Amino acid sequence: MPNKVKKEKESAKQAKSCTKSSSGKEVTSETSEEISAPPPTLLSKIRYSPGVPLVKKECRHSSSRFSLTKNRELHKLPSLKDVPPADREELFVQKLRQCCVLFDFISDPLSDLKYKEVKRAGLNEMLDYITHSKEVVTESIYPEAVIMFSINLFRTLPPSSNPTGAEFDPEEDEPTLEAAWPHLQLVYEFFLRFLESPDFQPNIAKKYIDQKFVLLLLELFDSEDPRERDFLKTILHRIYGKFLGLRAIIRRHINNIFYSIINGFALPLKEEHKMFLIRVLLPLHKVKSLSVYHPQVILGLLRFWPKTHSPKELMFLNELEEILDVIEPSEFIKVQEPLFTQLSKCVSSPHFQVAERALYYWNNEYIMSLISDNAAKILPVMFPSLYRNSKSHWNKTIHGLIYNALKLFMEMNQKLFDDCTQQYKADKHR
Repeated sequence: MPNKVKKEKESAKQAKSCTKSSSGKEVTSETSEEISAPPPTLLSKIRYSPGVPLVKKECRHSSSRFSLTKNRELHKLPSLKDVPPADREELFVQKLRQCCVLFDFISDPLSDLKYKEVKRAGLNEMLDYITHSKEVVTESIYPEAVIMFSINLFRTLPPSSNPTGAEFDPEEDEPTLEAAWPHLQLVYEFFLRFLESPDFQPNIAKKYIDQKFVLLLLELFDSEDPRERDFLKTILHRIYGKFLGLRAIIRRHINNIFYSIINGFALPLKEEHKMFLIRVLLPLHKVKSLSVYHPQVILGLLRFWPKTHSPKELMFLNELEEILDVIEPSEFIKVQEPLFTQLSKCVSSPHFQVAERALYYWNNEYIMSLISDNAAKILPVMFPSLYRNSKSHWNKTIHGLIYNALKLFMEMNQKLFDDCTQQYKADKHR
């Protein structure tokens, strides 16, 4: 990924603004349409957590490879509010250009402190200006804002902290944070406000925000800093909403980027979205570095159920319970037999946390109401596993939880429970 983006001389006069990628390629853009803001992205935590304290790794800082500006002596410019309105546009452009200067935050973090502060203050001022002032996003601002964003953000990312493929656990490991974040955060915030400004006109911006710009943006999702990926997700969503011509390109290229899923698909689903679910979202559950996804189809989950990776199995059990919490009884009937076949295997798991987590389903009132309504189908599937492990499981905590599940089944339907007991004993003596 490139460090530098070639700056235009007279951007306002040109039909297109050019930004350079690592391969020296350029950048341009397409149309508009406003859509609702996505919900704030939070890292979903596993709802059940064993009582073992987590040992967090030390927080790591790394830096992307920036091409540092040779002349980094910045002089503080006048405040935008202190100059006459007629001069503000020109001063705004000067401040945007001044913020294209890049500094060293990793090898010598104490260098250029005075000038780093000038840039930070300038970014803060422009952020406040574009947020609270009207009619400030004029035609000459578009190329300058895109160039400033590109120079600061389109860069070579640091090597992966797990180059040998070691698994990153979001529950235990600290991510590698970007050392230049004091400036990068403000650049992201400014660009987001720029896109959200009431004055923003996609028809003008499409000269500068185009397919190549989006592809460079997508490459930044390789950043290990979760703060950066969160900004990227929101910015990409805004671009997706405002530039109709870029939507197909964005959808096509995010097929291989595992990130947050934005709710709000209109019904009926398009064939493209169904294929995305089948070919991309569901296979995500096969990946060892699985974080937390929320698919809609239980049978798809069961198909990719982990066989040798207990931490992933715990995530699946959590995810499955979230789906069961909102499932309709009519849909539950369609999946109950394969679902409880899998749960019976989990109850038999020698990994006590997996067995424990599965048995916690019997503490969920809504799931118990579904089980009660369909006990004739579910109890024969679950009974052998419950009865066998009530005596043979190595962990005594599991014995107590199984006893609770058997007791609930017995209270639901005593006759059915007795029939299952007799059938189990008969099968055992064959």
